[in-house]
Amino acid sequence: MNQPIDATSANFDQEVLQADGPVIVDFWAPWCGPCRQVGPVLDQIAADNPAVKVVKVNVDDEFDLATQYRVTNIPAIKLFSEGEVKAEIVGARPRKAIEAEFADYLGAE
Repeated sequence: MNQPIDATSANFDQEVLQADGPVIVDFWAPWCGPCRQVGPVLDQIAADNPAVKVVKVNVDDEFDLATQYRVTNIPAIKLFSEGEVKAEIVGARPRKAIEAEFADYLGAE
C-alpha cells in the first residue's frame, strides 16, 4: 500500500522535486477542518494509485515551503511532475473531483 509521506524543508527536494513520477502534495494544518476531510481522500488515492506519491506538508511547521509555493489558503493540493507544479486545487473537494483534476497523472506508470 502506498502510504502518504510527511515532507519538511529537509526532505522536500528529494521526496517531491526529484521524485520519479507524479507527486501530490497536500499543504494542510491540523486545526483545518476541510484539511481533515480531504486527508483520508488523498490517503485512498495514494493507496489506489501506486505510481503516484502523496506527500503532506504541515504549513504550521513548514511556513517557508508554504510561502515558496504561494499557499495562501488550505487545503492546497498541488500535483508536481518533473519538479514542477502541473495542477492544483484549493479547498476540500470530493474524491472524484480530485481524480478528475489530476486524471492525466493518476495511474501513469
